[in-house]
Amino acid sequence: MYFRHSDDQLFSPTVAEDIAFGPLNLRKNRQETEKILKETLETLGLAGFEDRITYNLSYGEKRLVSLATVWAMQPEILLLDEPTIWLDEGTIEKIAQILNSHHQLSYIIISHDKEFLEETTNCTYLMDNGKIRKI
Repeated sequence: MYFRHSDDQLFSPTVAEDIAFGPLNLRKNRQETEKILKETLETLGLAGFEDRITYNLSYGEKRLVSLATVWAMQPEILLLDEPTIWLDEGTIEKIAQILNSHHQLSYIIISHDKEFLEETTNCTYLMDNGKIRKI
């Protein structure tokens, strides 16, 4: 799950430690974790962020690192809660590109950003008065 508020998700001192936390807890060895860390950083355009202090990152950088922490666990499906809230257009586009370039990955997005949903999904549903309907 990719939380709405990155500060609820990031807790390690450095970006590398935060991203490595998931794979290590999935019992990946140190060598596997280092490989996953490097691939994740490259895939999400965060190469060079390894030693950055998480609380010093900008809001958009924190959101991308939060996505990286989930990505590194190699999930079968992502649940993204308001992934574009309070982000600049460049970061929104970057997230859209990441999602659109990995067709083997399934994801569910909860969002009010209709443009982002149109760009990244092939099926949209609306919750209306407690009922779900396809748009």
